[in-house]
Amino acid sequence: MARRYDESSGSEFQPATIERTVDVLAELAGDGAALELAVGTGRIALPLARRGVPVHGIDMSRAMVARMRAKPGGEDIGVSLGDFTTTTVDTSPGGRPFSLAYLVFNTIMNLTSQDAQVACFRNAAAHLAPGGCFVVEVGVPELRRIPAGQNIVPFATGPTEWAYTTYDTVTQDATCTYITVTEDGRGEARTIPFRYVWPSELDLMAQLAGLRLRNRWAGWTREPFTEDSPQHVSVWEKALG
Repeated sequence: MARRYDESSGSEFQPATIERTVDVLAELAGDGAALELAVGTGRIALPLARRGVPVHGIDMSRAMVARMRAKPGGEDIGVSLGDFTTTTVDTSPGGRPFSLAYLVFNTIMNLTSQDAQVACFRNAAAHLAPGGCFVVEVGVPELRRIPAGQNIVPFATGPTEWAYTTYDTVTQDATCTYITVTEDGRGEARTIPFRYVWPSELDLMAQLAGLRLRNRWAGWTREPFTEDSPQHVSVWEKALG
């Protein structure tokens, strides 16, 4: 995953998307520091740091972090290796609690149990100063696309690539399967488990962590969130005092 992560042609790697994301995060961070959960190869952390926001990351993949370290400015991003549901950072780069914590690109769903997702919110909240914000970017479950009697939704098709999601609507467990045919005609398949989660469920997790909803948008351009929005960017705020 680390070797190929930055080679993705997905919209999340497009400069315009990254710029819009960083615009919002920099504004929310203000003159404070930011904590990125699952910092990975620095897709967001590095441009955010270039905006003058001190950034610290948490990640369990040494390989992903090594990729970030090899990029310009990567050595300046502090990283704590570990599970972002439990790993703690004593202080921000500026010596104060963080004014912003964020988790982007559907990564909340890589936590495959409700308990782990709740723990993530509590850990993020514990790092925030009063008035600080926790931001999550995540897709809305596509259950309306599932015909009666089926549990699979394809989301990518092509001459050499296919991808689909298998849903369990009882447990909210799901699996993404990616199939690729190489130039020599051989097939390669990989699967990624996740747990889909609803906006209202995330709001309850935030409440359990002492956070309240401040904003919910359909994307980083802050367009209104509606019943037809395929994703949302949600901002929860820690109470003052």
